[in-house]
Amino acid sequence: MKGITTNDIDGYMKAYAADPKSRLLTNALFKANLSDLAFCGEALGRQNFLFSIDIKTMASTNQKSTGRCWLFAATNLLRERIAKEKNLENFELSQSWLAFWDKFERCNYFLESIIATADRDIDDRTVSFILRTGVQDGGQWDMFVNIVNKYGIVPKDAFQETAQSSATGAMNGQINLSLKHNAAALRKMAAAGASADQLRAAKDKMLAPLYTFLVSCYGVPPAAFDFEGSDKDGNYFIERDYTPFSFRETYIGDMLGDYISIINGPTADKPFDKLYTVEFLGNVAEAPPVKYINLEMAEFKHLVLSQLRDGEIVWFGSDCGKAGERSKNLWDTALYEYDALTGLDTSLTKAEELDYLNSAMNHAMVITGVHLDDDLPVRWKIENSWGTADPNGGYFFMSDGWFDDYVYQAVIHKKHLGDKAALADTEPVILKPWDPMGTLAD
Repeated sequence: MKGITTNDIDGYMKAYAADPKSRLLTNALFKANLSDLAFCGEALGRQNFLFSIDIKTMASTNQKSTGRCWLFAATNLLRERIAKEKNLENFELSQSWLAFWDKFERCNYFLESIIATADRDIDDRTVSFILRTGVQDGGQWDMFVNIVNKYGIVPKDAFQETAQSSATGAMNGQINLSLKHNAAALRKMAAAGASADQLRAAKDKMLAPLYTFLVSCYGVPPAAFDFEGSDKDGNYFIERDYTPFSFRETYIGDMLGDYISIINGPTADKPFDKLYTVEFLGNVAEAPPVKYINLEMAEFKHLVLSQLRDGEIVWFGSDCGKAGERSKNLWDTALYEYDALTGLDTSLTKAEELDYLNSAMNHAMVITGVHLDDDLPVRWKIENSWGTADPNGGYFFMSDGWFDDYVYQAVIHKKHLGDKAALADTEPVILKPWDPMGTLAD
């Protein structure tokens, strides 16, 4: 290694002093925020909130102080089907119902992962990853499908929000502390020669207090309920004695099996037109693994457009932390000109963003519209789950350039995939647990 010398610093200081822009920037940054100075007002003029394909959907929902965006986005997609059938002005499925069972299943998945890796050193990278990740709020589309298939769905009225379901930080902290306590106990048992059956018997006992705690946080999951409401015309209805399974069969059926997750991960280790999964990514232990087909962006975008043209909204995952302006409900890569302001070169390709850990999927939403110019997309309409207080009632604008750079995943009906749908039945390439495609949308 070569250190920095005083001669080096003298040279850097002379370069700074000789550049009038550097002094001006120093003065500006003394009082102003960097993002405010880099903001490009000209970009706002290109962002009309009008769309040539605009699928009308219900009021934006609110995930509150939680990482349940993937569940909100998924239930926002399903609720449109139910609302259309019942002629409802507004309707929500219970996100808490799905979160409760996801949380409990994930406790089991965590402990099963600890058992599966009990013969490895505690500082093994996979063991460290499992312990560091623990049980959190975020998830992926296939994990949503796992919960719906195993536990059904219920209207929000049948299983409502609580203080803990709406602000999960403290609850998650206690769950993960208990899981680490249990992980230590299981690893000690394994080191002492316990069999797999003995470890799983111990694990089953560990799950009981976790279930009790979750019921205390969320409430008692209903075994049966009535579906009650009024339609747009003021007509009252009540449908009695549903179970979570019969409600799912009545209003959803097996439609979820017709959808396939696609990704755009343009890194060298993920050739396109192949199926991928991620090791130790999941929630329901006995369910199929999370899987997705990696496609080039042009084809990825074509499939999203095909589904929108067919009148159906699209669940998708992205990195919402990049090039966004929350006060104006928009994401656009032209919003900030940091390099021109700072003199730093911060350019990275999408593959480099992933490989060098600068970007990963961290938020799921729903695409409900797009504006086309000469049949090419220029802007997209997004239904978010951050409430309705923001501009446009909680709906967001996404530029097509931002889509290219920061959209990573979408869920598409297999009828749009043509021959590519067959890839879903091939043997998946197994990615490492820490692969950026395995990050959880929250």
